[in-house]
Amino acid sequence: MNIPINKERLAGTLIRLCETDSPSRREGRMATLLRNHCSTLGADSIQEDASAAGTGSDTGNLIVRFNGSDPSREPLFFSCHMDTVEPGTGVRVARSGDIFSSMGDTVLGGDDKSGIAALLELMTILSENKASHGPIELIFTTCEEVGLLGAKYLDYERLQARFGYALDTTGIDRVITGAPAANHLKITLHGIAAHAGLNPEQGISAFCLAAKAMADLRLGRLDDESTANFGCMHGGVATNIVPALLTIEGEVRSHSTEKLASHTSTIISAFQNVVREWPVAPEVGDNHPEVDIDIRLEYPAMSLHDNDPVLTRIRKAGLLAGRNLEFLVAGGGSDANILNSYGLPTAIVATGMNNVHTTEEYLDLNDIVSLTELLYAIVMLP
Repeated sequence: MNIPINKERLAGTLIRLCETDSPSRREGRMATLLRNHCSTLGADSIQEDASAAGTGSDTGNLIVRFNGSDPSREPLFFSCHMDTVEPGTGVRVARSGDIFSSMGDTVLGGDDKSGIAALLELMTILSENKASHGPIELIFTTCEEVGLLGAKYLDYERLQARFGYALDTTGIDRVITGAPAANHLKITLHGIAAHAGLNPEQGISAFCLAAKAMADLRLGRLDDESTANFGCMHGGVATNIVPALLTIEGEVRSHSTEKLASHTSTIISAFQNVVREWPVAPEVGDNHPEVDIDIRLEYPAMSLHDNDPVLTRIRKAGLLAGRNLEFLVAGGGSDANILNSYGLPTAIVATGMNNVHTTEEYLDLNDIVSLTELLYAIVMLP
């Protein structure tokens, strides 16, 4: 398949996208850029939903529709998120041949602007070559990096396509067909404050409560489908005060709903048991430690079947484009988890991003060319 990709135009688009700052909840400039670019490409509809009220972003999600010249074909959607992690303000792109990186003090933003660049090049070559294709919807979400919020508040009634592809994972020629569900845990331990030098016996350390509970837990890889981690702790006032308050935040992930519930329950019980059984010294009086536990489903699991049309189509496209695609189950969550939960089968497609969420992030332009070729093959299939 001869695909007329303009490599240098694609490079210019990528640089412009990366140098348009769009950290989570400040995607407004990126939304304006995309709105203008898609309008120039002749988009038939550009809609901004009302999701900003729920996400706190300075813009809503964008849904861009190109009707195509063959309405008899089934509509497809492609999804990318507009936001980046910090440090993502003041991004300046360094180019060495076909390798793109940041100047070193920010992320590059290839997560997820590598996917966006490929989409914009796709729509450009379709327009330039007057290629016959069916309806295509581009979904640009906000706040993916802070809890998939844009996807959670997306106005799904605006979508016509019933399946599609989220361009948002590392590597190239990789397709993610499954991803775990995740519970977010916020555990607040209430001890008793006391002077740590004068009368420590009158205190109960919230830190010690947490240490005891966590020492009895198994974290990290729990089984072949599940993981657990605590990543944030906030508490304490001063070194001479027995800490009365500690908040710990963590997560449990699993591809199994049953295992997710079981592993979460184990963690809850560990903290509750420590608080209930903690020996209270006479100096403490009638005071006892307490624990508050808040559990929130961060995102549901996704699992595609081999015969789902979304996978059948990309397999055929891979053959058409001469790609040896790798189909994998992953351990992370993305907008695709949310899209699938709304009954919209969505496969995750790799965009070539490397070392994401670090200042050592980089992209190879040839990978984005390869991605664009695959996307072209997807839309050109009958």
